[in-house]
Amino acid sequence: MHPIETITWNDQPLTYIIRAEVAPEKTTFITPTDLNFQLGFVVYPAQGEITRHVHKRLERHIKGTSEVLVVRKGRCEVDIYNNECELVTTRELRTGDVLLMVGGGHGFRMLEDTILLEVKQGPYPGVDEKERF
Repeated sequence: MHPIETITWNDQPLTYIIRAEVAPEKTTFITPTDLNFQLGFVVYPAQGEITRHVHKRLERHIKGTSEVLVVRKGRCEVDIYNNECELVTTRELRTGDVLLMVGGGHGFRMLEDTILLEVKQGPYPGVDEKERF
């Protein structure tokens, strides 16, 4: 089991898995800078500070929906599918693991009572945004 794993299909990233034990000593971004969803670790020493700021209103053009799931509690399996709805791989996720899904499809089976924290781009238009297969 790799601490950080990128699952690809035809050289395109589908999913990034960051295991709970990953704790970099310096700021490290997992995703490439051109991806429409950025994921990384920002590391500061004790007494460090982030200077107050606001983010400028930038217009961005994004196609698709990326999702981040953090396993807060429990254990589950995730099936990762390519853009043709074909199974690429299955991985087990445990408490503290982080999953960033940027392409293809996915499905889950809970192996224990599980709580997932989900972060994704909004606004959410409802279940009509999903195509089940």
